[in-house]
Amino acid sequence: MLDKNFDPTAFEARLYDTWEGEGAFAADPARNAKPFTIMIPPPNVTGRLHVGHALTMTLQDVLIRFQRMNGRDALWQPGTDHAGIATQLMVERDLQSEGSSRKEIGREAFLERVWRWKEEQGGAITKQLRRLGASPDWSRERFTMDEGLTRAVRTIFVRLFNDGLIYRAKRLVNWDPAFGSAISDLEVEMREVKGHLWHLRYPVEGSDEVIIVATTRPETMLGDTAVAVHPGDERYAALVGRTVIQPITGRRFPIIADEYSDPEKGTGAVKITPAHDFNDFAVGQRHGLATPSIFDRAARVTLAEVRDGANPPDPMFFQSLEGLDRFAARQEIVAHLDAIGALEKVEPHTHTVPQAERGDTVIEPLLTEQWFCNAEVLAKPAIAAVEEGRIEFVPKQWENTYFAWMRNIQPWCISRQLWWGHRIPAWYGPEGMIFVAESEAEAHRDAEEHFGHKVELRQDEDVLDTWFSSALWPFSTLGWPESTPELAKYYPGDVLVTGFDIIFFWVARMVMMGLYVMGEVPFRTVMMNGLVRDERGQKMSKTKGNVVDPITLIEDYGADALRYTVSAQSGAGRSIKLGPTVVAANRSFITKIWNAARFCEMNACQPDPAFRPEAARLALSRWILDAANRAVIEATGALEAYRVAEYAQVCYRFTWGDFCDWFLELAKPGLAGEDADAVERRAVAAHVLGVLLRLLHPMIPFVTEALWDELGYGAVGSLIREPWPEREVVSEAAAARDEVSWVIAAISEIRAVRSEMNVPAATRIPILIRDASEETLARAGRWREEIARLARISSLEALQGDMPHGAAQAILGEATLILPLADIIDLAAERKRLASTRAKTASDAEKIARKLENQDFVSKAPEDIIVENRDRLEAAHAELARLDAALSRIG
Repeated sequence: MLDKNFDPTAFEARLYDTWEGEGAFAADPARNAKPFTIMIPPPNVTGRLHVGHALTMTLQDVLIRFQRMNGRDALWQPGTDHAGIATQLMVERDLQSEGSSRKEIGREAFLERVWRWKEEQGGAITKQLRRLGASPDWSRERFTMDEGLTRAVRTIFVRLFNDGLIYRAKRLVNWDPAFGSAISDLEVEMREVKGHLWHLRYPVEGSDEVIIVATTRPETMLGDTAVAVHPGDERYAALVGRTVIQPITGRRFPIIADEYSDPEKGTGAVKITPAHDFNDFAVGQRHGLATPSIFDRAARVTLAEVRDGANPPDPMFFQSLEGLDRFAARQEIVAHLDAIGALEKVEPHTHTVPQAERGDTVIEPLLTEQWFCNAEVLAKPAIAAVEEGRIEFVPKQWENTYFAWMRNIQPWCISRQLWWGHRIPAWYGPEGMIFVAESEAEAHRDAEEHFGHKVELRQDEDVLDTWFSSALWPFSTLGWPESTPELAKYYPGDVLVTGFDIIFFWVARMVMMGLYVMGEVPFRTVMMNGLVRDERGQKMSKTKGNVVDPITLIEDYGADALRYTVSAQSGAGRSIKLGPTVVAANRSFITKIWNAARFCEMNACQPDPAFRPEAARLALSRWILDAANRAVIEATGALEAYRVAEYAQVCYRFTWGDFCDWFLELAKPGLAGEDADAVERRAVAAHVLGVLLRLLHPMIPFVTEALWDELGYGAVGSLIREPWPEREVVSEAAAARDEVSWVIAAISEIRAVRSEMNVPAATRIPILIRDASEETLARAGRWREEIARLARISSLEALQGDMPHGAAQAILGEATLILPLADIIDLAAERKRLASTRAKTASDAEKIARKLENQDFVSKAPEDIIVENRDRLEAAHAELARLDAALSRIG
């Protein structure tokens, strides 16, 4: 006998161990079945399960379990990413706490330490994915630095280099001075700060004129090589082509015309420092400007590249800047400019500053020599693949984001100044020669062929950007460069489920590499999921203190409740609201299923393999069997189209509405006994419950699997292998649908009137039917007992004579239901109450609408406030519709 309440802790770990132990998640390339492949976005080995993982991993698991039940040879490829900078930072912090450092122990010892850390602590997130119920083929788990993937990385690097698509160059990169490495844009956060706008006076050579530039970074003026104005700015037209004198270095450089300068911002004139600003670098490229760097790799002032051409008015001050930290230099420079009269004014100014995601260091755009990949060449076939429909984005509008990145793609900096990662397979020899090879032995062989004798080689110290190895994930995990059965069967994949924030960093790069290496796209569909926000719709952040831990939610409410919550809210790539309140509320759905199953068990509704749906005689039986068919068709269509939220809604309506609220309630008194009708009702209840459990399994696997075993449908842990339900033959389904739908509508209308008119729950009222056809009257007669029980009425008869005074009405098809309420409630008072409530609701709705129409409010209010007001307006409109319907009922 089922316990009164469902306790997830009693089932989850045990069931998961059963599934995994019996190989229920395993794909089999030798199996003669159509494949279905999903590549897991490999979480960082340093990671812990967060709300984003809870969303994207649940969606993938829903799809993979569905396809598994459909007979597909489903591979959900698991693995983790070595997370270069994040992992190295963690181990360095451990060393620091011990009073040591990576440089102190050396590269080899440090890497041994990192591998040890990975083995001891790096598996936390995979354990937590198991807690969520994720069912990838763990026997195939990969790591981006395991032996096979390392070989793939080196093979691709050499091939790209030989094809001229990888090269070394000096370009501007995001530089983390504290960590001493280039980092990707995804590892940079633009944070709003309250700073200043300094207006600086630059003398125009050969005149008494000055041109005033505004800047948030006066320290970079040491590296200025031009002042830019807009070509259409009449204020400066006569100055274009003239020369200005930098007030500290004394260097001379031109005033140029470039559309980058915005006449509406600041003074309309901007200083150009190509070596320390990405926009300035682009301006410098257009105008052939010099690119002197004035910071070293620790972001300290270095004057080496600006001495040439410098003629400082105050040589001692100029020299005193050498070696200063950039922010200390800022203070010194501003004070000096003020002293010499070159500081026009200072204004408070709120602006964004790039900071490292880890460590909070302000990022310095720095001109350094790095390895780059020619992404522009690789992007062309990747753009065509989406344009031609070989890859489809769901929702489709995310294609625009993809195209925006890809059509304006820049060279990809693939080198990082780290020790943890795939070391760049390049060796340096005499005469500046570089030998790129898959192994050191091959590099030495190539060098010996080139020089005619053995030479000493030194391997590049840098490692590759982690996105380089993860770009190979769809085929490297399947054994490439070997020709494996897995590669032949599971590439390309079917769908990639991921967040919109890595469309460029991961999705686009997988497409580029897949086409370059395999000649085929890596997946057919990209399913974008939205951002997970808190219960108020605010973006989660540690500073706000509103970050939700999914493991805590699982411990408090069970994995199924969390999975159902994110599934139901995941529609069309939109943001979802997640927190204890919403998960606790959705746990009621899990409870409803458990209680329904327990009710069936208590009423001896046992699964009968001999039951045939087409033999059902009763209208109620045929109705619920038909409803099950419709739920199966709609759920199947939704999942095949990757609309998981729609699938969740179908399951909810069928489970809570059709099966629990209507079928079981209507059938309840007729389940007892041994007559043919009771036997059929019990058999139908058990059969439909079995369909329901299979239908729900991909989304809420634990409770469904527990009930499958407990109620005798199959062995422990066997539901995961059951076939997906299919449409079954139901006799005279349309007639049953019409019949029972009328009964449900009648009960619902009567309940609605009772609720709206505040009729006491215990009061039974008579119902009169006017203008009813003979068929409607016959239905009323057949279902009088059920309607009386569920709508709490005393009688149900045709109207004889005149309309009674003081009655409420409800339209039901061609007929009108009349509820004589004059002797039960004060109708005039109810009309007044409803009208008053409507007036207040309409006033509230108008105020909210005016607020949302105010562009000033919309532009300044936080996003969560906008969302909250839109939700309130939608709710107000729904309430107005309800109140209007209620007022129209009062006769």
